[in-house]
Amino acid sequence: MKIVSSSELSKHLMTDFFAMHWGSPEMVISSGIFRCDELDGYAAVDGSGEIIGYITYVIHGKDCEIIPLDSIIEKKGVGTALLHQVEETAKHAHCHQIKLITTNDNVHAMAFYQKRGYQFAALFPNAVEKARRLKPEIPEKADNGILIRDEILFSKVID
Repeated sequence: MKIVSSSELSKHLMTDFFAMHWGSPEMVISSGIFRCDELDGYAAVDGSGEIIGYITYVIHGKDCEIIPLDSIIEKKGVGTALLHQVEETAKHAHCHQIKLITTNDNVHAMAFYQKRGYQFAALFPNAVEKARRLKPEIPEKADNGILIRDEILFSKVID
């Protein structure tokens, strides 16, 4: 596995990745509407150059916000490596905290982030309803059977 900057990848490759894993490259969350294939980020690529994980972020003043983190291979360190890369980028940009939003159904992500020092910072009840008006392809129910309704903000102070 190799971590590469999004600037080293073709936009076509990034667009296809987000379309396949998120329904489109557009991410709608309570902090805004983002075109993920146009954001700064990093990809984890395998030996054949295929993307096996991707993370994007935006920096607002002293805050770094992760928009999506997606690893298509679980429990092999892909997500952790991508997260660490953004944490290092945020440190070099003199950010004070990193934040991100996930949805209430994503219990795997909640555990992942907490194990890496992130804390619950806020709950946005019914936020996904608002997002669904702008991006109707957001499903009502997750594969695990949980209704997708709320957004949860996680944050981590950067040392």
